[in-house]
Amino acid sequence: MRWVVFGLLGLATSYIALFTVVLSAMLGSPHRFGLFMKHMPGVVVWGVLPAARMWLWARRGELVPGMAAPDFTLERQGHGPRVTLSSFRGQRPVVLVFGSYT
Repeated sequence: MRWVVFGLLGLATSYIALFTVVLSAMLGSPHRFGLFMKHMPGVVVWGVLPAARMWLWARRGELVPGMAAPDFTLERQGHGPRVTLSSFRGQRPVVLVFGSYT
């Protein structure tokens, strides 16, 4: 009976450690999280942990309706000059579309 208790305690400790390490990676930059996931089996992260909820919490942000969008710079498709969001401020509405069309 004692080995069952120690086994469950070890399992719970391992789960908490995994949860902490994955959440720490999610709280870092997306690049850092990508490097982390390169070495971590996806089934462990997305199958064992509540990773979708963890990701939403880690990336919740601070924006509220009516707040100005944070400035950023992106490369144009087709390798034209870079575009900065703040260059459109006060001119016309800007619609940002993110997605994959493949």
